[in-house]
Amino acid sequence: MATSSATTAVRSWRTAFLTLRDETSSLGGCPSVSQLLHDVLFSNLHSLIYAASDLPPHEVTSDLLFLLELVSNAPPRDGEDSTLTFTHTCHLVHGILQRVSFEFNSSSFNLILNSFQSIINFFLVKAATKSSATRFKPVMQCLETTRCLTNVYQGKFSPLEIVHLVKFVLHALGCSHAEFVCLYNSRATQRSTAESGKRLHRYSSLWEVQALSFTMLGEAFSRAGSSLPVDMWQSIIEVLRKVIDVIASKSVLGEDSILSRFYSSLLNCLHVVLTDPKISLSDHVSGFVTALRLFFVYGLTSRPQFTFPAVGHKEVSPNLPSEEPKKIDHTPYRPPHLRKKDRLNIKQSKPQDHRIFSDDDLFTMNFMSSDSDYSDSDGSIKDTDSVQSSKVRVAALVCLQDLCRADPKSFTTQWTILLPTNDVLRPRKFEATLMSCLLFDPCLKARMASASTLAAMLDGPSTVFLQVAEYKESIKCGSFMPLSTSYGHIILQLHNGIIYLIQRETHDRLLASLFKILMPLISCTPYSRMPGELMPNLIISLRARIEEGFPLKTDQTGLLVAAISCLTAALSTSPAPVQVKQMFLEEISAGSVEVDKRSGVLFTLLQCSERLASPAICFESLQALRAVSHNYPNIMSSYWQQVSAIVFKILEAASPEVPAKAWKGHVGNTAGFIGEKVVTAAIKVLDESLRAISGFKGTEDLLDDKLLDNPFTSDCIRIKNVSSAPLYEQESSEDIKESAKAFQSGSEQWSEMIEKHMPLILQHISSMVRTAAVTCFAGITSSVFFSLLKDTQEFIISSLIDSALHDEVASVRSAACRAIGVISCFPQVSESAEIIDKFIHAVEINTHDPLVSVRITASWALANLCDSIRHCIDDFAFKPSIDSNANSHLMASLTESALNLTKDGDKIKSNAVRGLGNLSRFVKYTSSSHPASLGDSRWLERIVQALVSCVTTGNVKVQWNVCRALSNLFLNETINLEEMDWAPSVFSILLLLLRDSSNFKIRIQAAAALAVPSSVSDYGKSFSDVVQGLEHILENLGADHLSAPSSFKYRVALQKQLTSTVLHVLSLASSSDHQPLKDFLVKKSSFLEEWFKVLCSSLGESTTHLENENNSVGNQKKEMISKAMRSLIEVYEGRKQFAVAKKFEMMDSGIW
Repeated sequence: MATSSATTAVRSWRTAFLTLRDETSSLGGCPSVSQLLHDVLFSNLHSLIYAASDLPPHEVTSDLLFLLELVSNAPPRDGEDSTLTFTHTCHLVHGILQRVSFEFNSSSFNLILNSFQSIINFFLVKAATKSSATRFKPVMQCLETTRCLTNVYQGKFSPLEIVHLVKFVLHALGCSHAEFVCLYNSRATQRSTAESGKRLHRYSSLWEVQALSFTMLGEAFSRAGSSLPVDMWQSIIEVLRKVIDVIASKSVLGEDSILSRFYSSLLNCLHVVLTDPKISLSDHVSGFVTALRLFFVYGLTSRPQFTFPAVGHKEVSPNLPSEEPKKIDHTPYRPPHLRKKDRLNIKQSKPQDHRIFSDDDLFTMNFMSSDSDYSDSDGSIKDTDSVQSSKVRVAALVCLQDLCRADPKSFTTQWTILLPTNDVLRPRKFEATLMSCLLFDPCLKARMASASTLAAMLDGPSTVFLQVAEYKESIKCGSFMPLSTSYGHIILQLHNGIIYLIQRETHDRLLASLFKILMPLISCTPYSRMPGELMPNLIISLRARIEEGFPLKTDQTGLLVAAISCLTAALSTSPAPVQVKQMFLEEISAGSVEVDKRSGVLFTLLQCSERLASPAICFESLQALRAVSHNYPNIMSSYWQQVSAIVFKILEAASPEVPAKAWKGHVGNTAGFIGEKVVTAAIKVLDESLRAISGFKGTEDLLDDKLLDNPFTSDCIRIKNVSSAPLYEQESSEDIKESAKAFQSGSEQWSEMIEKHMPLILQHISSMVRTAAVTCFAGITSSVFFSLLKDTQEFIISSLIDSALHDEVASVRSAACRAIGVISCFPQVSESAEIIDKFIHAVEINTHDPLVSVRITASWALANLCDSIRHCIDDFAFKPSIDSNANSHLMASLTESALNLTKDGDKIKSNAVRGLGNLSRFVKYTSSSHPASLGDSRWLERIVQALVSCVTTGNVKVQWNVCRALSNLFLNETINLEEMDWAPSVFSILLLLLRDSSNFKIRIQAAAALAVPSSVSDYGKSFSDVVQGLEHILENLGADHLSAPSSFKYRVALQKQLTSTVLHVLSLASSSDHQPLKDFLVKKSSFLEEWFKVLCSSLGESTTHLENENNSVGNQKKEMISKAMRSLIEVYEGRKQFAVAKKFEMMDSGIW
């Protein structure tokens, strides 16, 4: 019976379509297609849908394509006829697609889209006056049919077909936009509560059309977004922007289940598009943010506000913010995905044809969320409005995160809109911010999304623009607030909110997100311009949470590591806050680091660093201790014993028998085994503590004559910051005395370390550990070194030489060369020819190492050795054990090594040039019995040639060192510059660098080098060129354009150094016999007169504290100016320029 019925249905299908084909071919374009379709097909619509499943798919596809082409190409008839024709056609195709898989190619897919586009255009544009129930049902069926086809055949579409699909969806959105604007404006303020109990029919509104369109758009983009052209991506963004602007035009969002589905589809589509931006979004960021901010309280405005105890109260809710009370369900547990199936089964159990889904069921299938949209923590699925609202809020937050990552620079301008400037802990109903979402949203997923967005904002360029932030307490509410002050208030509120949650939150994932926010927040906050108590409060809060621990059900180790990492970041901030130092001093004075006291940050870190069973916690705690040692060195002597004991405990617990492969990158989770990472961290804590206690401030400068040390530049000498040295603050005289005592006692700690710890690590199986051990020696000071026993000194020197020569690992050899470079600068070491010779041998061998990292440190040590020898070379001649030939060979070996290194990379070349400059200062290039004699002038020519070559081939650091090297060369009294053929080219190079270099530091050093020759004869034939060149540069100095903002801070120093150099050469001008030079000075007399007037007037302005206390600097300036003017007076009188000379005489007499 069933077979007979199916056969009849198939016969009816074929008869209907054969009849349709025959009749349409005989109509010849007669406008009666609508009536024909009604008579042949639509009068028996349901039986045709039933018959489709029994027909071959290719036959069904062919007949439907014919129908669509016929309908779309039919001439327009009466509106009612077209409406019925299009409606029945859409219903037929939509119903058949639920049972039959279409077989089509690119051309047939394009035909389907074109046909549906015509139908959609008819209903949304031409038939706009019809009722919504009549119009939107076929439109939805067109969209659903297209979506079903793309989902089934998604892997078979070409990029061009995807583009066609996107254009089709954009056309549907464009046709409905005008009506959407009107509908949204009329419905935006309505609430579903007014229509409680009434179910809106699926096709009674435009929202479903918009929602489904944006869903399809997002799906298409997620499949082929990377292959879509830029213009197509821009078209999608413009459509989204239009809809977003309509939403933003209302200060309050409409809220009901239909609108929630629409918002979700829109925001999910926006999310997909923003994840792959093709062009800049700078023109759209502001508009998107304005609209997205409205969703922060979507679905919450009618709920009671959540309140929390103020910060510092003891009463703490177990999970913040608390969820709404839920009904207790005693039925057996059903996972979320099974609950969804149960709901569908209940729906399908209603009496209906099992082959045909109702419209409402299809709507439920299309718009129901995936299994993952619901979780046990979000409540029952029955509370669909609450769940839908929370999904909308999450989607909006995710879009904000996408915007931040797509265009972080433009997004920074939205900080003041998205983040609070005051009262972060107060719930906000109408001025919601990301922090209010994080603090008060009842949905955990929304709070997690808010946390991720905050982390993305702080991970962008915020580290740059937040450096201008400052907090001012006197700002009145509602008054104008500068941007820098706004940022300061925002940073303070972020700290308050995050600290509040860290103290109280128990959910592990949210806690982990909070720590991810706090890390970049600490790194980009200028604490020196924030309230003084902010950093201490942060540190105390983190310590309290670390001591309190985390719930057993969470990842305790991971969260504890994250908390300690944040504490490390806080302790690493520079400059170190005075309030934190005071807090540490109070802890020490209270004895909190002692065994019997159990409070304070230091005690907590020491305690955590002893947790050897958890290497990750131990490692992070050691990192924090190292930060304390680096930033707060003055307190280290107070708990050296605890640090030493903990490090020794770690070293003893480490297993030296473990094979080398097991050490690489292994932190370990097994009690009893401590990986190389933890051991290395412990050694670095020991190293940093010793540097802090012994007062290490970097390589000790052996130069006894500063090139910039003249009355005009003495106040411009900058203190060099050494990253490897602890951060010592400016101290009072009493603090200096206390520090001196502490530094003197550093020898005790060093002796303990060398005797107790070093034997366990210096020959360790791990190269990482050996490198850290050797690096410790690079932090010793000369006072500590020579306070050690002689045997200990020899142990250090022999250990370094042995590591530099015989260790197989490059990093160990590099560390040894670094330490040799430090110790070679000690005055007492440089007096030992035997030690210097061994150091040179070890370093020289490493300058030929194949690895650049080793050659860099070796070349640096070589340059230091070249400078060290200068201070003791004169003593070598009086030492009977030193052979003069050996000295000459030593000088030649050093020079040859440095010359070879000038052909290496820039970092190595820079050190080589510095070494050549140090040698050029004292080496004698003539035959002599002096120990510094090379006995051959060709060495000097090779050095000058190498320096000149480095100017053109090296970077700015190389060029700076060339200028410095030439200064040293000019100071060599054995070199007669007047007789040197290369002298004019050298002076020309210095003038070119002074005039044309974009780096002000190079120009300063070039000007300083030009002032080194002490007489006209030392300048040789170049004196006139030097004077004229300096005058030209001085005259045009104000017209210079800064190459970078960072150069601005060096402009004053350049002006002062150039002033000093010009005064120097002008004071020598009267000694020159070069008449063209004197004519030039006469020609420039007007400029020089004005320049001296300005210079003399500046003498009355006290610019430094030193000049207030001592007039010697001012007198030196007057002496230099007077000497230069007297020289010019002599020149002008010799050229019969008595009037000009008289003016300079009056100025000269006026400065005294």
